[in-house]
Amino acid sequence: MPYTQRDYLKDYDNAAVEDKYPLVDSWIKSEERLPFFKQLRKERPVLVTPECTLVSLFPDVRDMLSMPKIFTVDLYKPKMSVTGPDDGYLMAHDDNALHYREKSLMQGMLNRDDLPQIRKLVANAAKNILAEANGNIEVVNQYCRMVPVTLVQEYFGLDGVDPKELIDWSYWNQYDAFNNQPFDMLTDEQSQHITDEQNRVSDKLGAYITSLIIRKLVIIKATRGLRAMLSYPKRILLSLLGKAMQSQPDDVVTRMLKTAFAKDINFPLLRLGTNAGGLLIGAIETTSQATSQVIEYFLKHPTLLKKAKQAASFENRAEFDALVWEALRFVPIRPDIFRKASTDYTIAKGTQHETEIKKGTIVRLLTQSAMFDPYAFDKPEEFNPNRNWYHNFNFGFGSHECLGKYIGMVMIPEMIRQVILKAELKDNGPIDYENGPFPEKYNLSWR
Repeated sequence: MPYTQRDYLKDYDNAAVEDKYPLVDSWIKSEERLPFFKQLRKERPVLVTPECTLVSLFPDVRDMLSMPKIFTVDLYKPKMSVTGPDDGYLMAHDDNALHYREKSLMQGMLNRDDLPQIRKLVANAAKNILAEANGNIEVVNQYCRMVPVTLVQEYFGLDGVDPKELIDWSYWNQYDAFNNQPFDMLTDEQSQHITDEQNRVSDKLGAYITSLIIRKLVIIKATRGLRAMLSYPKRILLSLLGKAMQSQPDDVVTRMLKTAFAKDINFPLLRLGTNAGGLLIGAIETTSQATSQVIEYFLKHPTLLKKAKQAASFENRAEFDALVWEALRFVPIRPDIFRKASTDYTIAKGTQHETEIKKGTIVRLLTQSAMFDPYAFDKPEEFNPNRNWYHNFNFGFGSHECLGKYIGMVMIPEMIRQVILKAELKDNGPIDYENGPFPEKYNLSWR
């Protein structure tokens, strides 16, 4: 893809101190992002700005994400403590007993053997929404956010609530944790509004999770009680059990509640509830953004769209999925992962860009830049779906890699596939972000 010849670093060096970071931030948020990253990798792989430090090379990004005790998620902590009153969600912990224990437990509950079932669930939900749309849809709110809600309700088990509430709760928690940080160039008024909204929805989410757990526990205990009634006539017992089991689906929250954890495991109901809320927060808005941005990317590239349409029709989904992940390299959910240094540390020792990162420094690890580094990606500016998956940062890396990674790996491509299959698919203008970080409106039509 063609790049402009602008000398970004010259403009940066010539800018007044107070203008340096705003200039950098504007490039990262614009279509100039990739050429800016390219110059960083070549000339200044570590850029120390007045606000934070940017790291652009694949080896350095991977190295720093491998050291969670040194490059921490401390910026998450005040944002995620409200998802649970006792120590917050596991993502706000760095390589400690709670994080290790709870992520392991939750990975077991999100059984990878369920992936074919999940893909089928997603496909059915997608088909139903698109069929009802009758060839015209505002895809962000009516599809990209709604299909993940179906997964949240039917597979995760966060049911019995208005889908719009789930979307609202996910939206503001995502916004506050990942887009309301010191380097996000927000006014005090904007930042406080986001925090207030997050507090509002978190109170509602907490009350809902409590009622959800009580409701599901009652069903579980009732079913166990019926099983204990062995003295009942077999016909009556089977009838009672059948009715009870119909109201007790196999979902992740139910799995957690049915599992007997030894006291020493230290996973009480309070922690279970915190993790149930975390399932919601991570599922909807990220999926919506990835889905809508890849659809737009395909539509902007007719040759690629033709190839995607062909692959979408294949029984084997691997080729289509690979196209999606390569597209996300060009249009990721976000171009970075941010961390905060817990101690002084020198990165890239022995290289020309060796740099000491001081304790307390906010670091923006430019994961999209790393995914265009020739160190790990041959001819990175070319679209090539046959790349090494293990070099992909779209689900993060290291101990904080996305808990729902494998669910996302089937849900996102399947949602995109169902749209791409539509004949004469077109959009009626670009995605509208409404001056925020997330896609808010995107109109599609088809025959």
